Amino acid sequence: MRAIRIHKTGGPEVLQLEEVELAAPGPGQASVRQHAIGVNYLDVYFRTGLYPAPLPFIPGSEGAGVVTALGEGVEGFKIGDRVAFSTTPGSYVEARNVDVKHLVSLPQSVSYEQAAAMMLKGLTAQYLLRQTYRVQPGDTILVHAAAGGVGQILCQWGKHLGATVIGTVGSAAKAEIAKTCGADHVINYSTEDFAARVGEITKGAKCAVVYDGVGKTTFPASLDCLKPFGVFASFGSASGPVEAFNLGLLGQKGSLFATRPTLFTFMADRARLEAMAAELFEVVGSGVVKVEISESAPLAEAARVHRDLEARRTTASIVLIP
Repeated sequence: MRAIRIHKTGGPEVLQLEEVELAAPGPGQASVRQHAIGVNYLDVYFRTGLYPAPLPFIPGSEGAGVVTALGEGVEGFKIGDRVAFSTTPGSYVEARNVDVKHLVSLPQSVSYEQAAAMMLKGLTAQYLLRQTYRVQPGDTILVHAAAGGVGQILCQWGKHLGATVIGTVGSAAKAEIAKTCGADHVINYSTEDFAARVGEITKGAKCAVVYDGVGKTTFPASLDCLKPFGVFASFGSASGPVEAFNLGLLGQKGSLFATRPTLFTFMADRARLEAMAAELFEVVGSGVVKVEISESAPLAEAARVHRDLEARRTTASIVLIP
């Protein structure tokens, strides 16, 4: 079967299409024939070596497909089941073995492409909106990169929860995308001072929470967007990591809370994972949250997709089709 493998870290050119063998599933594993594979900025971090991984390796961390074989001791799944998974490395491949602790059953109301496009992004939005800071009706929230994959879900779901949503974007075209996803106000941070605009929009009241997947270029100005006791939730670093800072800033700017949660921690508990997935599938299956797929590309075009992703030429979600 075909797979994308990385033998050395570097640019998109290190993504090589190769033939590999799939072993029989081991104890606690299921073989999954993938119908769609998710593409995330996390994949870039592993490809460049920012997040180390033993070489050679197959990138990618999410997908959706059908169970074709079961290893010893597997319960709760059977051959032919529709399934999806996230945060399990090695998904840029036609078929793979997955530890069933990472699998969730996929309802008919959600397509393979939707699931592959949203598992990491959607579960990230779930833990941010429902667990890191539990959004309540009447809250004002700030979503950075509101036209991106996670940003679009945060805007739609946050609006559904009764929040006033302020989104930041980097272009006029992306501003239109954010608006269609429910952002009540959109700020173009390439032409506007977003912290000043948040103050104007909220008439000085500011926000209960800032959801920031951008990182370096939006910090520390994000702290100036928070009301006293507000939460700065940093969940990504598309522009580079947030550098060390004086914790005294949090006190000076209103007894703020700052956190750097990861999806891996939230998914470590099986019961929590199932509850998160069920809530995500409910809002997507009912149409409350629409998962826009900007491109379905052949697996062989993974390098080109990564170039587009790093150049920030993409919006919404991209999937690879084996």
